[in-house]
Amino acid sequence: MSEYAITELTEGMSASMTKTVTETDVVLYAGITGDFNPAHIDEEYAQASAFKGRIAHGMLSAGFISATLGMKLPGQGCVYLSQNLKFKSPVKIGDTVKTTVTITSVNVNRKVIKLDTVCTVGETVVIAGDCMMMKS
Repeated sequence: MSEYAITELTEGMSASMTKTVTETDVVLYAGITGDFNPAHIDEEYAQASAFKGRIAHGMLSAGFISATLGMKLPGQGCVYLSQNLKFKSPVKIGDTVKTTVTITSVNVNRKVIKLDTVCTVGETVVIAGDCMMMKS
C-alpha cells in the first residue's frame, strides 16, 4: 500500500494495478450486490445476447479503480468525492483488467486531487473516466 502526503502528489503521477476476473469474482459480486442479471449469471441467456457470453458487472471493473486509488495513488487515507465513468466495452470472465490512474491536478489547500481513470483489457479501453479524491 502506498502512502503519500498531499504535498508529495504532483500532476502527471500515475499508478496501475491488474486483476484477472474470475467466475468467483462475478458470483460473489452478484451475491453481495443482489445484481443477478442473467447477462452476468446465466450462460445460456448470455449466449443469445449481443455479447455472445457472460460479462462481468460493469461496477465490478469500476471497483478496480477504487482499489488502485486506495492502494496505490493517491493511496492510504484517500476518499472519493466523485467518479465519472463511461463503459466502453464488456469485460468477460478470464479477462485481465489493467487499471491506471493519473493525477491531473492537486489542490493542496483543499486536499483535493483530480485523476483520470482508465481500465483496459489488452489494448481495448473498457472504462474511461475521471474522479476527485480527498486526501486526509
